[in-house]
Amino acid sequence: MNSVIGFEDFIGTDAVPHNPPHSDQCELFTRQNIMQSAATGREPAAPTIRNFSIPGPIGMIPVRLYQPADTPVSNQRLPLVLYFHGGGFVSGGLDDADLQASYIARHGHTVVLSVSYALAPAKPFPAAPEDAYAAVVWAYKHAAELHIDQRRIAVAGDDAGGNLAASLTMITRDRCAMSLVAQVLISPMLDPSMRLLGDAERLNSDTNATICAARYRQYLPHTMQRLHPYAAPLEVTRLAGLPAAFIGTAECDVLHLEAENYAGALIRAGVHTQVARFAGITHGALRTHLPLLRDIVDFLRRRFGALVNGGTELSPQPL
Repeated sequence: MNSVIGFEDFIGTDAVPHNPPHSDQCELFTRQNIMQSAATGREPAAPTIRNFSIPGPIGMIPVRLYQPADTPVSNQRLPLVLYFHGGGFVSGGLDDADLQASYIARHGHTVVLSVSYALAPAKPFPAAPEDAYAAVVWAYKHAAELHIDQRRIAVAGDDAGGNLAASLTMITRDRCAMSLVAQVLISPMLDPSMRLLGDAERLNSDTNATICAARYRQYLPHTMQRLHPYAAPLEVTRLAGLPAAFIGTAECDVLHLEAENYAGALIRAGVHTQVARFAGITHGALRTHLPLLRDIVDFLRRRFGALVNGGTELSPQPL
């Protein structure tokens, strides 16, 4: 059944501001808000954080595990979200996803595994999606020690990480590995052809065609790779059966059109999809924008809760 919650405008104006918020401003505001809430007793306890590495196809993969402070010690299992940081396929790391991952774990009562995947140009496609796949398989096989429910695993990411999250839903489906239950894409890079890229000057965007093209050239050095379904989710036509999606876009971002077009394609394929465009926000600022993070937690809670209450999708598959 097709379902879309809708395009949500959190500022209430169609005008693009002359000085859209910088990413550092958004992150500072969100951190201050969390600290103020904690001081008044309204903020859940901070998650327990642990850094370690897991085996990957071409080497060890650094990961950071966030476990809610009240992680059960009995046989009760929590959902898991795998988070993939941004950086245009060529930069970034675990610290870039720290605020988002911590917030989801803290407010969503969810275990989060943040993954530092292989970066181009030293390790171009398909190294990153293969690292992503290795991470989800590792988590699935170590469900008992992580206190997670194999039947409630979701993926999330921003920028290039959004591309990897979307690709991972297809990889797990195509390899019959497991059933992911949700995907969260934040300002994702989904179209190496850049045919839907917006006008950076008109949008006051903090990224542009030159930056995107340079990153794609390093990530996809061979022209034909730019049509590969695991590199270019927007080119994919076989979308039926993919997990429910939350797609967050920023008004002041050249990438928002391709993300919203992908949302439309998912809806036409029958995938439950929620889309939210945040007015006056730039690409870099969106990932730590507090209203976005709240929406993500609400979406994940509904999705994980519906699966538990419905009971029809709760049979884990052998791997």
